[in-house]
Amino acid sequence: MKRSEVVKDIIRDFLVIFASIIIIITVLRQIFMPELAFDLISIYTIMGFSLLGALTGMMLYAPNEVSEQAMRVRIVIHFLLLEILLIALASLIGVIASVSAALLFALQIAVVYAIVRLLSYEKDKKEAEQINERLKAVKQDIRG
Repeated sequence: MKRSEVVKDIIRDFLVIFASIIIIITVLRQIFMPELAFDLISIYTIMGFSLLGALTGMMLYAPNEVSEQAMRVRIVIHFLLLEILLIALASLIGVIASVSAALLFALQIAVVYAIVRLLSYEKDKKEAEQINERLKAVKQDIRG
């Protein structure tokens, strides 16, 4: 995969992560704490966490082809690393103050991760279909 494609994917992941977090927090705050508004520091914190999440996704890109099983292992390791990293960072900056808050944060990370993986899967599926169509067209041209 070209560097420009990797950068494009990272930017897309950042935007999806950021939007997902904003939507999830907005809905949860509307239900549980409707009086609480977003402040600028919260937005910057969410942007930082989104960027960190997107950048850690670079470990999923391999210079050589990897098997499906190896990619699944990478995804599991990436998810666990992301959970640990983000929870540790949130604890350090004081966003998380209790075990229940850490568990809720871990659940939110898992939901956002699932959304990003689902969108990536759909994109990859669409690209695979396009490649297969091109291969069929080339095969038809060769046969005459």
